[in-house]
Amino acid sequence: MIKRSDIIYLGLSAGVIGCLVGGTMVGVGMTLIIGGAPTGWLFLLPAAPVGGIPGWLLGRRLAQNLPSE
Repeated sequence: MIKRSDIIYLGLSAGVIGCLVGGTMVGVGMTLIIGGAPTGWLFLLPAAPVGGIPGWLLGRRLAQNLPSE
């Protein structure tokens, strides 16, 4: 059975990991763009969706612990 602490842990860890991944991609992308490399857009534009992927994966792992109906 999933407890409240599991859901809180999922939210906190997904937020922290998502911010680290997305923020790193934004930082690298902006550095490349400012430096004149147009390939920086390949890091900058998908930063938000990619930052959400760790939370989605953690949610799927938590959902596998649900009892089957």
